[in-house]
Amino acid sequence: MALAASSTTRLWTLVAKEFWRKTRRRLRAGPVYRWRYSGRTPERVLIAPPDLRLADPQIALEIYYGRYPLSGHLVETGGKSPFQINVPNHGWQKTLHGFRWLRHMRAAGTELAAANARALVSDWIAMHGSHISGVAWEPGTTAKRIIAWLQHSSVVLQGAEFPFYRAFLKSVAVQIRYLRSMAREMPDGKDKLRARIALAFAALSLPAPASALRGATRNLAEELDRQILADGGHISRNPMVVLEILADLLPLRQTYANQAETPPQALIGAIDRMLPALRFFRHQDGSLARFNGMGATIHDRIATILRHDDTAGAPLLHAPHSGYERLSMGGTTVIADTGLPPPVDVSNAAHASCLAFELSSGRQHYIVNAGIDTYGAAEFRPLARATAAHSTATINDTSSARFSHSLRVNDLLGSPLIGGPQHVQCKRTDQKGVQGFIARHDGYVPRFGFLHERELKLSSNGNVLAGRDRFQRPGNAAIRNNGRDFVTIRFHVHPDINLLQDEHDRLVLAADQADTWVFTAAEVVPEVEESIYFAGLGGPRRSRQIVLAFKASEVAEVHWQLTRTSIAGYPENN
Repeated sequence: MALAASSTTRLWTLVAKEFWRKTRRRLRAGPVYRWRYSGRTPERVLIAPPDLRLADPQIALEIYYGRYPLSGHLVETGGKSPFQINVPNHGWQKTLHGFRWLRHMRAAGTELAAANARALVSDWIAMHGSHISGVAWEPGTTAKRIIAWLQHSSVVLQGAEFPFYRAFLKSVAVQIRYLRSMAREMPDGKDKLRARIALAFAALSLPAPASALRGATRNLAEELDRQILADGGHISRNPMVVLEILADLLPLRQTYANQAETPPQALIGAIDRMLPALRFFRHQDGSLARFNGMGATIHDRIATILRHDDTAGAPLLHAPHSGYERLSMGGTTVIADTGLPPPVDVSNAAHASCLAFELSSGRQHYIVNAGIDTYGAAEFRPLARATAAHSTATINDTSSARFSHSLRVNDLLGSPLIGGPQHVQCKRTDQKGVQGFIARHDGYVPRFGFLHERELKLSSNGNVLAGRDRFQRPGNAAIRNNGRDFVTIRFHVHPDINLLQDEHDRLVLAADQADTWVFTAAEVVPEVEESIYFAGLGGPRRSRQIVLAFKASEVAEVHWQLTRTSIAGYPENN
């Protein structure tokens, strides 16, 4: 009860802070404050920073014909400017106003693409440049737009006449002053960090006094030290955020070098930590493990970032600050969540996934978490974030962490995670020829009175993953048979895997031209049920799950095993 009260107090404190932020933002966007964003217009862009994000000239052609494939949705404008039409999809609008799609015009490399880019920027300035409100001026979107306009200024300004050139630079200057005034009070998370990155880009790319660059550099360093953990993870515990922030930090480091300026040590250190962290979360097929907001992976995007990784050797196996463990032997990779929930402030995408794991063999995934449908309907997000959507145990079909379902709260904060494990203990048990760990969390203690402990061991050159799930009351007292001790352990199977039963009634996980694995359990007969895999590149897909269901008062400890019985392209290995 005390923990619940503490979580509720923390939640309403955040609501009050966010309400105050939005009030101040409205005031600062009003006529009383707006004069502060006027000032000297820069004479020119000194340098266009590089952009590492993938570009497709075909998308530039689609945009020319009025078709905007943004944020997973295609909108046809019918000859109108996209800034004139009302599209109810918030994600599409944010992407439109963020202008990252300018990279596709740059990739096209034609005068037509440059003219179209210039026309669209001119439309934005005319329709939104002097009216600070709505999605277009959300601080996170403004930060993206500043970075994109600077990175692709050479395309936008190609062949531009002087009036547009001045209007462009004047608008950039106003956006920078606005973002500088808002950055201090932005809520914690990647948007605040990106705002500091955008201001550092601006201080390097435009004529500015040395004091402006020193201030931007100092503020960036402080934010990096706060948000990037010692093992390279982000405070949100979302692997995708590591990828997204690296895509901005690497070009920023290059821009410091191009301008003969010394980057802050915090920037160098953050990149040096984050590149190995990105490899830590990566399966052998190049995709990232589906934890805490991670959905489908665009493999080429990761490959582009990792070209800048000079780290030699295999990825690290232990990420204690981020709260993850990795086992990797003989082409088998296991990645597990062994951490506390992230701070409430940055938990909008966090999952109730404590002690969940994923297993891949070669380039094929076998046991997965459901992940999220990045561009799908918002109403499915709670399902994807629940414990039942992960390869771990639930008690009485309840998640190990709670989410806010208050409409008033969600309108201000999204849907933060407001309860969950308070203590997670984890210990590596590596030995010669064996990698493993034991972890335990107390997320179910307040409601049901017992702990969940999981041990995983990968051995036999990656051919055997042995698991043990144990349920106990604090102090090792016996679990009572009170109707509140029903346990379900789930193993979500990737939709590309065929789940069969062999002549010994064992469950066989097989795929074409891939390894074959057999699932067995000692104390409980496994069952097969339907499931949903949300993180497919084409959207949600039907899948199946292996389920172990029992009462903890009758079976307090379950042993199970995944055994690789044949390796693709090699003789059967028994």
